Amino acid sequence: MLITIITFILVFGLIVLVHEFGHYFFAVRAGILVREFSIGMGPKVWWRRGKNGTTFTIRILPLGGYVRFAGDDDDDEEHLRPGSTISISLNNDQEVDTIDVSKGRRLLQGIPLQVVDHDLTDKLFIAGYINGDESAVKRYPVNHDAVIVEPDGTSVRIAPRDVLFQSASLGNRMLTNFAGPFNNFILSLVVFVILGFTLPGIPTGSNRLGNVQAHGPAARAGLVTGDRVVKVNNHRVASWQALSQQISTQPGKTVTVTYAHNGHQRSTRIKTKTTVVNKQKVGRIGIEEEISKSPVARVKYGWNAFAQSGTLIFSVLGHMITHGFNVNDFGGPVAMYAGTSQATHYGINGVLAFLAALSINLGIVNLLPIPALDGGKLLLNIIEAIIRRPIPEKVEVVVTLIGFSLLLLLMILVTYNDIQRYFVH
Repeated sequence: MLITIITFILVFGLIVLVHEFGHYFFAVRAGILVREFSIGMGPKVWWRRGKNGTTFTIRILPLGGYVRFAGDDDDDEEHLRPGSTISISLNNDQEVDTIDVSKGRRLLQGIPLQVVDHDLTDKLFIAGYINGDESAVKRYPVNHDAVIVEPDGTSVRIAPRDVLFQSASLGNRMLTNFAGPFNNFILSLVVFVILGFTLPGIPTGSNRLGNVQAHGPAARAGLVTGDRVVKVNNHRVASWQALSQQISTQPGKTVTVTYAHNGHQRSTRIKTKTTVVNKQKVGRIGIEEEISKSPVARVKYGWNAFAQSGTLIFSVLGHMITHGFNVNDFGGPVAMYAGTSQATHYGINGVLAFLAALSINLGIVNLLPIPALDGGKLLLNIIEAIIRRPIPEKVEVVVTLIGFSLLLLLMILVTYNDIQRYFVH
């Protein structure tokens, strides 16, 4: 169980890290201030502010994570309401460089201030009474790169207008919103390719024979590794699937096999062995599919696995659209944990396959045009491009809150259903 828990944390954590890094990378390139890049949720256990102004945090619950763009929230307004008691420090130019609103401590050499007014977006100032003296209001200019020490002690940059998410061009905002799911696709493809390189060999799917079992029916008939089977009982076979089907449906019977050996075509008659698979009798002649160990074949395997996973997810979504919504079609964290448990039974390859499939799954789901998801944000971007004017901020906030509420309700239902499915029934 401990291995499953650790694996789950690592798999889910890596997927979230890669997703959020996509948002972070393109935001920084676009000149958007990323105030915080958090790994995990809940109370912080470590933080450090980077040279570009982003505060990197690790939080106590190792599940999930987020990036906080400048303009994403109104926490600064909440902490700096008129009447709030804070402390500030000044730089050599007598500009405020630190605003401390934390509850646990105050700046040792800070100036106590009871807030009267402030503007940290455009005019960049803060005004208030010093030491409770209400006889005069003192107004201080605020440095563009000043930081706020939040209630939990985390230090983040203020959010002037020029670095707000909303101030970036529409194209850059769309790229930033799309970058998270895109990174999930890249991660999935890379892991599938890595998986291809961990396998002993990649099945070619061709009608060329791989290993021919010694003393088996095919070997006794003269077939060797590298021969290409072209017909079975006058049925043309151009792939391993077709060859396997023709043989397996003839248990205990004699079949005529036409094959190419060193450029010459030959025919032979082979009596198949009868074996039982899933309570069904199938024919066998002691041959194995050809495998390739070339890098090209391994990369191709990764691409095909990636494409097949994406196709499967889209088919499931299409089925939901045409046949109606069913909560059993969804899986939440509990289902992911159960999937991790199953994957660990197959070793590193099982975990890699699960990681790759889960990453592309979350990438596609995140692109659904649902408010609060990246796809919903992209939809708003597209609408903005069509109407050629920004969507009112209040409208965007309301739409996002509605979408988030619906997602939260769905997550509760899915989690309850998963618990019933995996632990009760």
